[in-house]
Amino acid sequence: MASDQDFVDFVVDQITDAGRITARKMFGEYALYSDAKVVALICDNQVFVKQTAGGRTFIQDVVEAPAYPGAKPSFLIEDKVEDREWLSELIKITAKELPEPKPKTKKRKVKMKKSNREPGCS
Repeated sequence: MASDQDFVDFVVDQITDAGRITARKMFGEYALYSDAKVVALICDNQVFVKQTAGGRTFIQDVVEAPAYPGAKPSFLIEDKVEDREWLSELIKITAKELPEPKPKTKKRKVKMKKSNREPGCS
């Protein structure tokens, strides 16, 4: 089951105190970004925050679950989604501990030799 846009908008609104937060649709679900870092996923209308040591300490009674089959376990946020201050603080802690994303490399175009081109192409 894909997540509802209303739920995604609600979660993003809940964590606006954590900085510049955006959501990006991916494969029917959503990734939540703090600046350029993916800090959480929303799958099946549930919030999964990336694991960090600081996040584990902050949450204390952690529930871990994969966001989707085959994914690494994340912190599943169940009853605290409606606590704006708590959730924003968790996202701030998580974003601070996650590494900066690697810069994207430009794909190089590969030129084909004339002998490798299909007939009729120039």
